[in-house]
Amino acid sequence: MNAMHETQVRPATGAVYEGPMYGARLLDNDLVRFCLWAPDAKSVDVVIGNSVHPMLPDSDGNYSLVVTAEAGTRYNYLIDGKHRVPDPASRAQPAGVHCSSLVVDPLDYAWQQNAWQGMPWHTAVICEIHVGAMGGFDGVRRALPGLADCGYTLIELMPIGSFEGERNWGYDGVLPYAPDASYGSPASLKAMIDEAHRLGMAVMLDVVYNHFGPAGNYLPHYASLFFRHDVQTPWGATIDFRRPQVARYFIDNALMWLHEYRFDGLRLDAVHTIKPSSFLDELSVVVHASCPPERQVFLVVENEDNRASLLREHYNAQWNDDGHNALHVMLTNEREGYYADFHPDPTASMARVLSEGFVFQGQPDRRGIRRGESGHGLSPTSFVLFLQNHDQIGNRPLGERMASLVAEDDLRAALVLIALCPMVPLFFMGEEWGCQSPFFYFTDYQDELAEQVREGRRKEFAHFSGFTDRERRQRIPDPNALGTFEASVPRVENPALARIWKRWFGHLLYLRKAHLISRLEHSRAIGCTVLADRALVARWRLADGCIWEIALNVSSRDVPWSRAADTETIWIEPQDALRQPEVLPAHSAIVSASLMRDQGHELDA
Repeated sequence: MNAMHETQVRPATGAVYEGPMYGARLLDNDLVRFCLWAPDAKSVDVVIGNSVHPMLPDSDGNYSLVVTAEAGTRYNYLIDGKHRVPDPASRAQPAGVHCSSLVVDPLDYAWQQNAWQGMPWHTAVICEIHVGAMGGFDGVRRALPGLADCGYTLIELMPIGSFEGERNWGYDGVLPYAPDASYGSPASLKAMIDEAHRLGMAVMLDVVYNHFGPAGNYLPHYASLFFRHDVQTPWGATIDFRRPQVARYFIDNALMWLHEYRFDGLRLDAVHTIKPSSFLDELSVVVHASCPPERQVFLVVENEDNRASLLREHYNAQWNDDGHNALHVMLTNEREGYYADFHPDPTASMARVLSEGFVFQGQPDRRGIRRGESGHGLSPTSFVLFLQNHDQIGNRPLGERMASLVAEDDLRAALVLIALCPMVPLFFMGEEWGCQSPFFYFTDYQDELAEQVREGRRKEFAHFSGFTDRERRQRIPDPNALGTFEASVPRVENPALARIWKRWFGHLLYLRKAHLISRLEHSRAIGCTVLADRALVARWRLADGCIWEIALNVSSRDVPWSRAADTETIWIEPQDALRQPEVLPAHSAIVSASLMRDQGHELDA
């Protein structure tokens, strides 16, 4: 093993982490090794202040050099004597993505929670957070005790890699190794994670390995082989994961977050656009091999392909967009865009989600594209279920949350399903206190790019009812306006009502912990019966043999329903929903557990 300073970085578990191959790596004796893959370049120099240091090439297109430097040193790469660029593996960009990179010491933070080993995946109750909207890393850290009191056990951060401007969702990042300076320093990020671990909470990071943003990505100028043009994504040319240097770049990034920053897991964005998909298997193998057996690390995907095979071997779970979409249509009757796939029978779709995991398991969608694999045999905890997240709120023209779209009684009934379903629940920041603030799509671009994003956003909704009129589309908030971001910051409009809602929500999560979590391992779905339009009852066999049942009716009519004999009622929403025997009232949810152990027979689906 090389005697490098960075090999001393040790996770709480004691495993050795060697650090990324690319970027600036601190060595012993005040030396720094710089390494850049630049196969198109004829020459590469490291520029530190007024000093220019020629780098040495190898046969694979890598340029490297060891020079005297220290943490806090600012530097650039000079390509072919004329193009100054930041380091694509920069650990910090204090002045933005177009400016100098910063040498960072990975040992600059004194961790306090060194005994933390993580937590089992099945215990996860997730709160998704946009760091900027929560006041940066320090703002999130201050909010953690309140989130823990609600019953959250896992905080998921939207992407934090450096992006153009002062505000962005994070999916337009261009320097994925560098926490964006607008959120705080690397040390402040570590302090936030340390505090979460002190409170017994895990932290997961959303990472974007499928594309770079439209401003600040200099790779095409000196590493065109980083991309392939025979396969396109919605964002342009596909990243070429066939090349070992590219795969190493992203795998090292994952290892950095998990070991250097002690994140407990990663959620990979839109992995259906990663080609070849074998990279996903490789990433998982390397990640798990880098951790000792006692450390709990999560890997979660977003995947339109519904590739169930990923969940059988390499990944803990997938965001269940099918589940969200079906439930959303049940509640709103919307049918535009991807919601058309779940209309006119969203109840049957939701029943399939609750009993089989996915809706699409190989059949064609509205575009005639077959997608998905059978989820047969997968644990319910292989699926992350949610009523809303950043996408489903922010990708609406006016960014409305569900609290602004549906009646409160139906919203509460749906949240009972999310909170007490054996799938892993996810909620969006503020959902725990009934937040009604919108969450818009926002960026901070200038000039021509700002106009392209603004008009592209409005054209995207030109076919939506209510927005076919150009004047109406002009009312869609400008993503680049500061006010669009400011309006997206969660705010409490009525503190008294927020406290009532928070107590209600917190009790749901308490019941999940008290009655469900310890029985989730080796649980499985055993059927879901459609009672009527927008009414169903789903059942699962838990690890101890009990039958867990959730009846949901978000229609305006009472429906016949026979409860199983000898059951313990866990939750009734509203509290008088059981006033009539043999009836499931409109706008209700009832959660029960059988007191009799199941004897091995299947319930009717």
